[in-house]
Amino acid sequence: MIDPLYSLAGLFVGLIVGVTGVGGGSLMTPVLILLFGVHPSTAVGTDLLFAAATKTAGSAIHGLHKSIDWTILGFLSIGSVPGAAVSLWTLSHTSLDMQGVSRGLSIILGMMLLVTALTILFRDRLLALALATRVQSRSRRITSTVAFGFTIGVLVSIASIGAGAIGVTVLMMLYPRMPLLRIVATDIAHAVPLTLVAGMGHWIIGNVDWVMLVSLLLGSVPGILITSHFAPKIPDWFIRSTLSTVLTLVGTRLLFT
Repeated sequence: MIDPLYSLAGLFVGLIVGVTGVGGGSLMTPVLILLFGVHPSTAVGTDLLFAAATKTAGSAIHGLHKSIDWTILGFLSIGSVPGAAVSLWTLSHTSLDMQGVSRGLSIILGMMLLVTALTILFRDRLLALALATRVQSRSRRITSTVAFGFTIGVLVSIASIGAGAIGVTVLMMLYPRMPLLRIVATDIAHAVPLTLVAGMGHWIIGNVDWVMLVSLLLGSVPGILITSHFAPKIPDWFIRSTLSTVLTLVGTRLLFT
């Protein structure tokens, strides 16, 4: 049966994703683990399909506004999809103690949340640094984009975190003269095939709770559609500072739980 508490949690995360483009994995996975007591592997697997569906709605809006750079998205996918496949194959063919896996995933999630919080908080400084450096050649940027895609594919498959804030920050440093809206839109669109492939892999392994997933989506999809219309009116500094604070608290909690 549909659980209204899961739907409420989905609405909360959907509202944040609609405003910032960040938070699908960074918030939903910790919420499932800390508030609902879901096993980390199930939380990661379910959240990946949750992110795929939620960000499909956001990608549709950006696609209608022609904000997506399909060329960069293609280079990212060339790296990220194989990275996800390698990670999932390793997970499915490795016999590990589940209690140890649970603790290990919690530590990885906590560390990635802290890194995500820092990238959000210091995004302007990172962008300024990228603008001050010498522009890379096209071939080097393509290679860097594919390599970064592979790294994100591995991280997202293991912890469901990284496609949002970390992805946007790295893309800003690789393409510092590209408009921020286009970078965010491209990153959101890239998250769709990546999280779908990773999520389906976790489903095959047995790490997806479909009832929980449907409950989450009933709240998140309306949330992201609603707030996407109000996002331009909210100050950027408020969004970043609030989200960074929340991620820091949650990440610290996961590390020391």
